[in-house]
Amino acid sequence: MVIQIRPEQPTDIPAIREVNLLAFGQGLEGQIIDALRTNSAVLLSLVAIVENQIVGHILYSPLSIDDKIVGAGLGPMAVLPDHQRRGIGSQLIAAGNQELKDSGCPFIVVLGHADYYPRFGFTPASTRGITCQWDVPDDAFMLLILDEPKMRAISGLAKYRPEFSAAV
Repeated sequence: MVIQIRPEQPTDIPAIREVNLLAFGQGLEGQIIDALRTNSAVLLSLVAIVENQIVGHILYSPLSIDDKIVGAGLGPMAVLPDHQRRGIGSQLIAAGNQELKDSGCPFIVVLGHADYYPRFGFTPASTRGITCQWDVPDDAFMLLILDEPKMRAISGLAKYRPEFSAAV
């Protein structure tokens, strides 16, 4: 199976909505993505293509820690149910994280499965004194540092874009 990862294009929007709807079983993630797009708050949006079909999507948006430093929030990330467990999500994450690192982004946070994201270098954000604006399990809120010098002595409250709270 050949997987192509590329930046989102405007014609991909309906397929991205469908991927998120089927992966999450609800429209909330698609609404958040649409709101972020509308407000020019997308740092990076990639799609995974297999046999000319979009089967996966990942989005990164700006995230601040105590309004001092801006990095990226990973999510949503979705893969069509019948394409899951084939490495598509892993390829999306690896490609997205590398692109952000290459662009000088100092960190990425994710609110996700504690058994999945550590394989990409994510660790509990609390070990660096960084907390989430929402009450979430400690092991589900993780951090990946891409530029250690920029992150020295950085701790505090991580804040997602308001589109995440508005859609709930």
